[in-house]
Amino acid sequence: MELDNPDVIAEARATFDRYEDALMNNRPEVLDSIFWADPRTVRFGITEILYGIDAIRAFRSSVKAYAQRVQRKVHITSFGRDFACTHLEYERVGTGLIGRETKIMVRMPDIGWRVVSAHVSLLTGTDPGRT
Repeated sequence: MELDNPDVIAEARATFDRYEDALMNNRPEVLDSIFWADPRTVRFGITEILYGIDAIRAFRSSVKAYAQRVQRKVHITSFGRDFACTHLEYERVGTGLIGRETKIMVRMPDIGWRVVSAHVSLLTGTDPGRT
């Protein structure tokens, strides 16, 4: 199996960047389009546990605005041509809180890259000076 093909990494990064832009600019329709529209899609958030695209969409529709964040580190690994994991370490603006986000992405036939699983968490008692 080929690991970290530069073209695949670039494609996964483009999807990652599109998601981040939509999150920071409160575009729920774009966020929803990046997730696999399937009942098997999972998103574990900071305060929510969501199974299925319907639950994810319902959550998105309840959010008025997302907390702003600054990326500290992005790490992407690809496995073959159709599977990638993205990992983000970020800092919430104005709070010093450090968060982590993992997305599992799959290239779907005819529709391209989609997030099939995501997990977001915040470190409690975060020291912003610690790396």
